[in-house]
Amino acid sequence: MKNESLVIMAGGASSRMKRSLASSGLDNETLRIASNLHKALIPLGETQKPLLFYLLKNAISAKIKHVYIITSPENAAFKGFTSEFLKKNNGISIHLAVQHVPKDRKKPLGTADALQQCIDQYPNLLKERFTVCNGDNLYSVGALNDLKKDRNAANALISYSSKGLNFSDERISKFALMDIDSNGFLKGIIEKPKLEEVNDYRDASGILRVSMNIFNFSGEVVYPYLQNCFLDPIRNEKELPQAVRRMVSEIENTMLCYPRSEHIPDLTDANDIKQFVE
Repeated sequence: MKNESLVIMAGGASSRMKRSLASSGLDNETLRIASNLHKALIPLGETQKPLLFYLLKNAISAKIKHVYIITSPENAAFKGFTSEFLKKNNGISIHLAVQHVPKDRKKPLGTADALQQCIDQYPNLLKERFTVCNGDNLYSVGALNDLKKDRNAANALISYSSKGLNFSDERISKFALMDIDSNGFLKGIIEKPKLEEVNDYRDASGILRVSMNIFNFSGEVVYPYLQNCFLDPIRNEKELPQAVRRMVSEIENTMLCYPRSEHIPDLTDANDIKQFVE
């Protein structure tokens, strides 16, 4: 089964980023650009290359051949970026998938829906293994390579050490923790656990394992769980972690966890831009 594709979820509205611009302390030009572009396309640092540029370069280094970028219908900026990127980078194909908003909604239906729509538009993914990740995190070549390893499990993900991520305790508390069995298989993903429950999820070495939303799926195994994903009662969206939770609860030993300890450059809100421009 082929395992050389990467699906990047970049279709969100970047609402948290946009809300935080006013209090970020960024210069006027950076504020103007950030307010008009998806955060994965904001020029960063001295090179003025966006995070998506570096993620694609890492994908090339990991010998990924095909990339699918999930966008909103208003994706002219992504079309322009990918066209320019492909002029200077050979050996990789880039396809845009569009997450359409249902007629009875104003916002997209969530990340599980985004991945389902991508597979519907590119049904070859049903017969492949492929990696899925956020468009606002810079995942390493090593992480991408881990998820391409041969394994018996249909699915896999990276379990990050909370210490290695190098984020504040407050920020870590907003991430999802992972419940992993003694054989390294995922038992569950716990979104924003209560402070008094956090220690229950430390692994045998005392480390908290954090999900940063990078998975490797068998298309035919995960697809029914995307279709039948429950709506989150608070966000009113179909979230990919919810589909994963249901899948691992119904299929034994289906998702292998690869541990890593490293920092991930992240663009959750406008203050994160400073790590690239200072």
